[in-house]
Amino acid sequence: MINKNTSFHQTPKPIRCRNHSLVFNTPLVMGILNLTPDSFYDGGKYETHKQQALQTEKMLREGAAIIDVGAISTRPGAVAISEEEELKRLLAPLKRLVRLFPEAVFSVDTYRSEVARQCVENGAQLVNDISGGTLDQKMFETIGDLGVPYVLMHIHGTPQNMQDEPIAISAVKKIAGFFGKQVNKLKAAKVRDIILDTGFGFGKTPECNYALLKHLEELRIDNLPLMAGISRKSMVNKVIGTKPATALNGSTVLHTIALLNGANILRVHDVKEAVEAIKIVSYYKISDEC
Repeated sequence: MINKNTSFHQTPKPIRCRNHSLVFNTPLVMGILNLTPDSFYDGGKYETHKQQALQTEKMLREGAAIIDVGAISTRPGAVAISEEEELKRLLAPLKRLVRLFPEAVFSVDTYRSEVARQCVENGAQLVNDISGGTLDQKMFETIGDLGVPYVLMHIHGTPQNMQDEPIAISAVKKIAGFFGKQVNKLKAAKVRDIILDTGFGFGKTPECNYALLKHLEELRIDNLPLMAGISRKSMVNKVIGTKPATALNGSTVLHTIALLNGANILRVHDVKEAVEAIKIVSYYKISDEC
């Protein structure tokens, strides 16, 4: 059932990631580590072992609770790569990072069940699936077998065609229906810990992206955590005329709105600024009239 209560006082239950717990008393930050040469913003920036380690260390130092490692670009029109190539890009860096930062929580950004399985077997503690189980029918069963938390994201189509005919009407209703259907499937597959992500920019018009942002809390079901992935995306750039490289300020504005509207996790490129937004919004929420 969609939660119509927009109170700031509802706190999702903690999510268990092996020896760690993600607690949502205050919102958390998921830092993005792209191992791709063609991502829309930072493709090719973290190709060497040293670059990957330094960026991970920086994000953890700045307050990231999760490091999200991905090796396949899902920007609009991105060229798909093989499963073998995705694993080639992912496994060795993931193993090194887990060894270097044993106290960190690493998630793997993939829509392939076999990639998810191998990454979890090599240290990943959470799976972030941009397709919400629609691009690999084995994903839910695999997550249930692995016993790890799962980010259920909505996408309209595939990365290759999602912007050809994006959702232009009734976005809130459509995503709410998708969440309800897929959460039931996940529960049937014995998946215990689920995070919801509306999929900003993944097959929606700018107007629908903003409608989803405005009604974010209404999309929460079963008091599950909500994640917002807005960082440097076109829903920023198309409004204020920026490019991904110059969209930090606009991203922070939208992160602030997302927090006010119920987001429990911000998935970002810029951890320090997101943590600062969380601190200010959290202070704002608890402040009483003087």
